[in-house]
Amino acid sequence: MDDQSTLARLLAAPVRPGRIDWIGVRPARGAPMLALDEVMALTAAGLAGDRYRTLSNGKRQVTLIQAEGLAAIASYLGREAVLPSEVRRNLVTCGINLLALKGKRFRVGEALLEYSGECHPCSKMETWFGTGGYNAMRGHGGITARILEGGRIRLGDALEVLPA
Repeated sequence: MDDQSTLARLLAAPVRPGRIDWIGVRPARGAPMLALDEVMALTAAGLAGDRYRTLSNGKRQVTLIQAEGLAAIASYLGREAVLPSEVRRNLVTCGINLLALKGKRFRVGEALLEYSGECHPCSKMETWFGTGGYNAMRGHGGITARILEGGRIRLGDALEVLPA
């Protein structure tokens, strides 16, 4: 892509900060999510107490989803609300389009993260939400991120994109 193209300039434009509205970890496969007020992000590993914690610097160290996406999923399911624990993501953000983080590094509380991919829904969404649960989440599953620098993440912390 031409670095001077209009699209390149738009993709590189600043992103308004967001906020962390919910934090949760999955202690074991299939176990209920534990909602937390704060969590330690561990460099190149994941979140303390989360089953996806890794020693191999995997791309799914942290999962994030937008509160706005939860509202869309609820609407598609004909429900008043979808709880953060039902979609099994670690962090719920508000006020930021997570897809705008593609190719970027961002700070959440004390931790430095890097976008590592989209977080697509799994077949368990049919179990959690019933028929149509998977399709309700398509395009609204959030993102995955790697932890470049560990640190504490608290409810209410800002999510700020770093300049390139």
